[in-house]
Amino acid sequence: MTATAALNIPVGLDTRAYEVRVGEGLLDAAGEHMRPLLKRGRTAVVSDETVWSLHGERLTAALRRSGVEVHPVIVPPGEQTKSFEGLADVSDRLLALELDRGDLVTAFGGGVVGDLAGFAAAIYKRGIDFVQIPTTLLAQVDSSVGGKTAIDTPRGKNLVGAFHQPKLVLADLSVLATLPDREMRAGYAEVIKYGLLGDRDFFEWLEVNAAAVLAREPAALKRAVARSVEMKAEIVAEDEREQGRRALLNLGHTFAHALEAETGYGEALLHGEAVGAGMALAFRFSAMQGLCGGQEAERAVRGVGAAGLPVTLAEVPGHPFAADRLVAHMSQDKKAEGGRLTFILARAVGDAFVAKDVDAGAVRRFLVGEGAAA
Repeated sequence: MTATAALNIPVGLDTRAYEVRVGEGLLDAAGEHMRPLLKRGRTAVVSDETVWSLHGERLTAALRRSGVEVHPVIVPPGEQTKSFEGLADVSDRLLALELDRGDLVTAFGGGVVGDLAGFAAAIYKRGIDFVQIPTTLLAQVDSSVGGKTAIDTPRGKNLVGAFHQPKLVLADLSVLATLPDREMRAGYAEVIKYGLLGDRDFFEWLEVNAAAVLAREPAALKRAVARSVEMKAEIVAEDEREQGRRALLNLGHTFAHALEAETGYGEALLHGEAVGAGMALAFRFSAMQGLCGGQEAERAVRGVGAAGLPVTLAEVPGHPFAADRLVAHMSQDKKAEGGRLTFILARAVGDAFVAKDVDAGAVRRFLVGEGAAA
């Protein structure tokens, strides 16, 4: 597969429409893809130390071949970088480069870098264009598409941010060759999420092909990434600001964000691992509430667990958790309204829906039944 064979998936947002290009070799052709977006031929590339050491020379060479001036802005890896301090640091370094609105910020990394660089671009001089070059499976299928940018705060994940759409997303499958297996599994959680929330056929395909995707088998990987991006692009075009259907993309995330808060947003529990556990919990909670058949819930949980993702609280580092603390974190979630909890629940595999008036007491009882401390 070459860059010329890339799949071009449109995100239809009228004057702010852009493409997500999925294929191999895109990094080596990055200058050709990005040069038409650059008025002055310069970009600040925000990346983390790990990604830059692996792929920085390759991207720099590709951009320079097209006459693009590259200014690296390198940050420490890890979720802790996605903070007020990290945002202030990146913003100051962009200002020191004297970028103007004709220049471009390039987010080159996983979800942390994409969120941080995208938010910095959103607020730099009231908004500067940016391009996403995601280097993890999770970022390629989820966080790089749709314009959600944010940082974390001590009160919760992604609570301070902005909607700021990229001008282009280049999802080069070849960079996933250097991704650790654990990160591949974490990204797979966001892949199977699309099947669980709205595409039963895709879920059934993943039941058969999960191992091939995780092994980075080219055809399986390309189909998994492309279908995930297609679904997200369709949903974002319909509901950019998450007033309706886009909330379905948060399947598992209310549980996940509470678990991440309890484990400190660190390496102990990766975001995708938390989402895996969160989706399993969401399906079991749906079954407990009589919304979803038990066999359907078990099938969903098996699909998540088959990728080596946690599906119970006991599998999450730091267990046992206090049920009251988990519920308190959920009450701070962006989707909570008027003190009532909002969850994405399911009627079946491929049939998720937004439940906006979930009783906190029922959630607490469920969590205790799942092994949380009363």
